[in-house]
Amino acid sequence: FSYHPRHPHLPTSATPFPHCSPGTSPGRLPPFPPPKTLTTPRTAAMEQANPRAGSARNRKVVLRDYISRAPREDDMALVDGGAVPLRVPEGAAGPAVLVKNLYLSCDPYMRGRMRDFHGSYIPPFKPGSVIEGLGVARVVDSTHPGFVAGDIVSGMTGWEEYSLIDKPEQLNKIQQSDIPLSYHLGLLGMPGFTAYVGFYEICSPKKGEFVFVSAASGAVGQIVGQLAKLHGCYVVGSAGTNEKVELLKDKFGFDAAFNYKEEPDLTAALKRYFPEGIDIYFENVGGPMLDAVLLNMRMHGRIAVCGMVSQHGMTDPAGIHNLFCLVPKRISMKGFIQSDYINLFPQFLDYMTKHYKDGKIAYLEDMSIGLENAPAAFVGLFSGLSNTILLFLVCNLMTLTLPAGRPRQHFPLQDLEVNRTKSMSPSAEIHRFKRVVPVQLLQVVPSALAALTGKGMT
Repeated sequence: FSYHPRHPHLPTSATPFPHCSPGTSPGRLPPFPPPKTLTTPRTAAMEQANPRAGSARNRKVVLRDYISRAPREDDMALVDGGAVPLRVPEGAAGPAVLVKNLYLSCDPYMRGRMRDFHGSYIPPFKPGSVIEGLGVARVVDSTHPGFVAGDIVSGMTGWEEYSLIDKPEQLNKIQQSDIPLSYHLGLLGMPGFTAYVGFYEICSPKKGEFVFVSAASGAVGQIVGQLAKLHGCYVVGSAGTNEKVELLKDKFGFDAAFNYKEEPDLTAALKRYFPEGIDIYFENVGGPMLDAVLLNMRMHGRIAVCGMVSQHGMTDPAGIHNLFCLVPKRISMKGFIQSDYINLFPQFLDYMTKHYKDGKIAYLEDMSIGLENAPAAFVGLFSGLSNTILLFLVCNLMTLTLPAGRPRQHFPLQDLEVNRTKSMSPSAEIHRFKRVVPVQLLQVVPSALAALTGKGMT
């Protein structure tokens, strides 16, 4: 019998197997029925977001009031922002872009924006207004010549379903590839760029040097350690659980790691792991850890101060006792903001993409689903629940991996009905998906059937 000209594994004429109905064979599905409309609760909801409808409901997460302690879930609220027109408003002051948010990230710096403090490099949030953060989004409408509807972009947006971006020049257009879109908020986004700038521009590493990374399983730390290994350095990381310690050694390739909560004397612990001293310290936590590091630094050591998460929830931050070590040891200690080096971003993107595709850099992310889970996700960032970068999927985009030779394809959730189940572990796979693939989607990609069913998709 004959075969389909584009898909040789699919028969087009009656099968010679007598026990099968016409058009089928053992282990194969019957021919596709004609296209039909799939109606699900999620499909009905997404119809509100159809540009032809003119508007859509816009849920958003707002900050209730300023805080001077560690964040709690009730410091934020999910509210109905009403109907938002799916067009850039006419008469806007300048070019603007309306986006549908796909992925949003929870980052430690956002904690500082919850204080009534105006002396930082970025202004605080406004109580009652939507929380801002980095995200990946799809352009719905644009009056900026550099963006058109359908473009996928990354940049500063709001914790809401739709955002109007009045500074579109700050957005980065994403060229879709086989790298997950969410990675543009982590490995290929601000955390990855922070690691790249801090390690190469601030630390000026040399092959064979001794490197210590605190909060090493975090979004930035995990990448710093791997960059140091690629550079030929000896790398040790600290983390807050034994699970994270094993992750650093087994997944990210650190030479050694330890649980700082199990070390009664941090100075002695660092002396044990660095008997010859530390050349480079990538600082993420501050407090007692920084004091212990200063006593263990080598001559002409370098410290890149990325953050001090241990001090974020304190109204009266703890002081450092061993700063005098900077003088006799000639230590260089420098704070930095990744945006000051934005001219290096294209170089970083090429470098990181190549090493990731070559399998030389591993990456993990934690993901929650839905805006309603954003406050809990953010609070978990400061309680040690997250191993890596913490993201949440706003609504919308699942990735379908096709057989070899075919690119990854992205489909909106109106094409995929998702039943969500929270796992018991807060690690990289917070949510597992059971995907129900509609007939019309399978008609588009019949060659993917075997791959789909092999992955438990029904």
